[in-house]
Amino acid sequence: MSLLVVGLSHRSAPVSVLERAALSADAQAKLLQDTLAAEPAAEAAVLATCNRIELYADVDKFHAGVAELSTLLAQHSGVGLEELTPYLYVHYEDRAVHHLFSVACGLDSMVVGEGQILGQIKDALARSQELHTAGKLLNDLFQQALRVGKRAHSETGIDRAGQSLVTFGLEQLAAREPVDAWAAGKRAVVIGAGSMSSLAAATLARAGVAEIVVANRTLERAERLAEILGESGETGVRARAVPMDDVADELTRADVAVSCTGATGLVLTADSVADAVAGRVPADDQLGEVPAQARNGSAGQGARTATVADEGCPVDLSAPRGFSVAGEEAVAGMDAAALEQHAAWVDNAPAERREDQAADPRAEAEAIAALAAAARVTGRLPERRVPAPSAAAGAARPAVLALLDLAMPRDIDAAAHRIPGVRLVDIESLAEASADAPMAGDVELVRSIVSDEVAAFGAAQRAAHITPTVVALRTMAADVVAGEMARLEGRLPGLADKQRAEITQTVRRVVDKLLHAPTVRVKQLASEPGGAGYADALRTLFDLDPQTVAAVSRADHLNNENDDPNRGRA
Repeated sequence: MSLLVVGLSHRSAPVSVLERAALSADAQAKLLQDTLAAEPAAEAAVLATCNRIELYADVDKFHAGVAELSTLLAQHSGVGLEELTPYLYVHYEDRAVHHLFSVACGLDSMVVGEGQILGQIKDALARSQELHTAGKLLNDLFQQALRVGKRAHSETGIDRAGQSLVTFGLEQLAAREPVDAWAAGKRAVVIGAGSMSSLAAATLARAGVAEIVVANRTLERAERLAEILGESGETGVRARAVPMDDVADELTRADVAVSCTGATGLVLTADSVADAVAGRVPADDQLGEVPAQARNGSAGQGARTATVADEGCPVDLSAPRGFSVAGEEAVAGMDAAALEQHAAWVDNAPAERREDQAADPRAEAEAIAALAAAARVTGRLPERRVPAPSAAAGAARPAVLALLDLAMPRDIDAAAHRIPGVRLVDIESLAEASADAPMAGDVELVRSIVSDEVAAFGAAQRAAHITPTVVALRTMAADVVAGEMARLEGRLPGLADKQRAEITQTVRRVVDKLLHAPTVRVKQLASEPGGAGYADALRTLFDLDPQTVAAVSRADHLNNENDDPNRGRA
């Protein structure tokens, strides 16, 4: 077994990098085909979810495999190799098996213990099978991963530690209030009709929302999901479907919206969200210029807003940006060159502009220069979830529109969270919230299951590796017996059939007894770590033809497929 996995996830990379590296279905198919065409890889599979992108392959050379898989990931994700490399992780052989089994059990998920990953692993296997890029190793590996994940959920209480991203996201929107109480009687819009959106719609229905509007680019799929929700009968939710063009109008009446599409661009811009809540936020929450500030990124304390004195600024500070901390929010999202240009402009500010700014221009220039250095590494600056200050003395008022963005790349403009009356939870904020989430004691039991299953899988693979050699040895022994019996027939042509059969049976028993102990023992030894060399020793000792061994292996694989036409299907 020469299993290699190269990937990145929410544990190794910021969400901004994951967002840019997200692969469409077509890109995944092309990546699989190109990986198989690469010299080091014989099999390939891609596991792409909202918070991970992993490429699995059976390779004949480790270093060449790592280089090739990393390069292919960079090419197909559109993120440069130099930028992507610091966030990549590599696992090989047993460690790669351990990683996938841990992923299948939800141990590596953003929400520990969530079960949705099993469906995503199943989809990854099905895709590789349809494209004929998964061979025996990856078929066995992914199917065993599915069994290990199901075992973890059935034999332990890992489900108590984990939940779906949908449930976790709704809990974040509800804050301290129980989700059922928070959702009761609300109007919801679900954008998308895929598996995650369907789960979101079902979860909202069970939570007690009064109405669910489903929007999708293919109206028929939205209608089907709405029909299923309406047919359930248990929740009493009203469900209907609308085309995507009607989303803006539906948002003006919605209390909560969940979006998870495969779009490569924004589905909801900050302006469209602001229009949806216009007139719905109490006057004392408007904070005068806050809506405009939300659009041009000046929500933090000490934030520098664009003024008449800023007319000579070389960059457009009125565009939506992503930072929400003092002095930095106006430049978030810019690339390094623009940041440096802006820093120079601030540093060379004339006296009248210096007096007009609350912050020291030189200190601000230094901060921007530091941001520029960060942008060179990450590509752009991340969104910070610092809420806009309230003019009222105290606590923030409940949101009139709660947004849950489960897409990667994101569907909803990150700047929407600064619009008064809007609460936005997305993959990035979920990652931050889940970092401090407590883990159940059952997690240790799951880790023990994973370790045992990894050892068993490795032993089975190593034992399977020597089986063709053992079969070839016994085939050679049978040929020797047949040859000797033919010689005996030539020397004793008058031998009776009963005597001939008895002699044949005796010779075969002798051969079987001589081979029994060595073949049983070599299988035991081969199942241990480092046991692959025993197959080579057996071939050398008995002078077995490598081509014969390979032919036995191919025949065994074909026989397995013919015996069960569904073998290997996800």
